[in-house]
Amino acid sequence: MSEQTPLVGQRGSGGPFVTLVTGTEGPRQRAPRSVVYSMALAQFGLFVALLAPVTVSLALKVQTLMPAADAAAATGGVLSAAAFVALLANPVIGRLSDLTLSRWGRRRPWMFGGAVGFVVALAIVALAPSVPVVLAGWALAQLTGNMILAPLLTTIADQVPEEQRASVSANVGVMQNLGILAAAYVASWFVSNMLLLFVLPAAFAFLTVALYCFVLPDKPITKRPATGGWKVFVMTFWVNPLKHPDFAWVWISRFLVVLAMFLFITFRLFFLQKEVHLETGPAVQALTTGVLINTIALVVFAKIGGWLSDRTSNRKGFVIAATAVFALGTALLAVTHDIGMFYVVEAVMGIGYGVYTAVDTALVVDVLPNPDDSAKDLGVLNIANALPQSLAGSVGAILLAMGGGTENYSALFWGAGIVAFLGAVTILPVRSVTRRHAEGHN
Repeated sequence: MSEQTPLVGQRGSGGPFVTLVTGTEGPRQRAPRSVVYSMALAQFGLFVALLAPVTVSLALKVQTLMPAADAAAATGGVLSAAAFVALLANPVIGRLSDLTLSRWGRRRPWMFGGAVGFVVALAIVALAPSVPVVLAGWALAQLTGNMILAPLLTTIADQVPEEQRASVSANVGVMQNLGILAAAYVASWFVSNMLLLFVLPAAFAFLTVALYCFVLPDKPITKRPATGGWKVFVMTFWVNPLKHPDFAWVWISRFLVVLAMFLFITFRLFFLQKEVHLETGPAVQALTTGVLINTIALVVFAKIGGWLSDRTSNRKGFVIAATAVFALGTALLAVTHDIGMFYVVEAVMGIGYGVYTAVDTALVVDVLPNPDDSAKDLGVLNIANALPQSLAGSVGAILLAMGGGTENYSALFWGAGIVAFLGAVTILPVRSVTRRHAEGHN
């Protein structure tokens, strides 16, 4: 990696920023394997610990505190309320890491401190004597988890040059889905031991993040930029869609695709019980097998899609095609009534979402309004990840109630398919990467 000597600059009325000698294009040399591999491992460790509660652990914990008939609603309430903590924490912490003045760098102190707090937060959840304490612990976990996640994802922009980004960004989607798969197995191993169920994944996350902090060449800034006061600080979280339309369209697309995904994830078990006519035990087994099929397809095609995108310098076309494939898979659930077809759909969705996660993250980095405020802007983008997770339950309930009743799964998945397809359509207006692709072939 080239030496990155910080200089302090101004961005007109937009507020302060830090310019590195690598320039607005970011780093020019390929990130070393030690950074790439430890980054991926840290992502995996964090996603296992974050997604195990979302997948099943919180539901199991809440069921130990109240009647099963009330546990589903209570679990949904905990997840939704804490998701808003994540929504706010990610861009704020990202911006603070942009401005951090520390001998250990800008990103490293936040990640290490977050990892310590994350273990404490999940221990609180594991030992909670009531649902309100579970909520407090999980909200703290969302806060400290985003102290890790926001700067961790920003190191892609810090450390990885543009021609390598899709391949490295593919690891985000791969590790997230491997985390979902690992979470299912963790729950089955420690279902009767709440402390191990929550704390063991948190300890694993701490070790992997600490390793990345040790390996990361996180260059410190030596002068604290003028903040311009709290008003300027708050205004930096606003990205003007008229001035930065490509970023706005990518934000809308990410919001729609993630909403479609969580309409599936949130109601997948209930779908298997109602539409495929499985009892609870077989439905859980089918869900685990489906996650495994989805993950294998996603891992394989994320790496293929990321490699092809880097080789062809094409982001936009891959994102549109992948999102359309994912939309098709989601809509197929509306006409799925047997386990074999369900597994086929899981594979189709894994293929589409695998390519999407690989290339879309690289596309996002390519259209950032200001690379010098990358953590802040990626934090704003992360709202499009967090907000749909909070809305999926209520949007899904509305779709399920269409036509009367509460179990209209055809409406749910036709609706999710349409939402995902709109996510593909909203990439069409993106222009800057198209121009860059054309210039690269002239």
